[in-house]
Amino acid sequence: MFDRRIFVIALAAVSSIACAPAALAAEHMAYTQQAFDAAQKAGKPILVEITASWCPTCKAQKQVLGQLLPMAEHADLAVFEVDFDRQKDIVRAFGAQMQSTLITYKGTKEVGRLVGVTQADSIKQLLDTTI
Repeated sequence: MFDRRIFVIALAAVSSIACAPAALAAEHMAYTQQAFDAAQKAGKPILVEITASWCPTCKAQKQVLGQLLPMAEHADLAVFEVDFDRQKDIVRAFGAQMQSTLITYKGTKEVGRLVGVTQADSIKQLLDTTI
């Protein structure tokens, strides 16, 4: 005989397990000065990703970040995406010379920077500077 109550409890348990990795994922958002300042003031670990839609290196970095950011150790990371072509003033403020620039912060202190690097181990080392 079908017990609806057990089915609902089992379904809820499976749903919570399936959703758990998403809860661990880093917080990814478009860059705004207000959000960046708030994350710094809160002492959050931060990744600034200066990217361009046409850039093959940026696409490769996004693929690597897609694998690394869901890791538990990066769950608190605030990821800010800066558009290299549309946010030139912000790109200059970060001192970036080109797209495919990744910059990490611990609160207000810059702790690492990579330009044009797509190797997973190097990007993981950069992310780990925020821990």
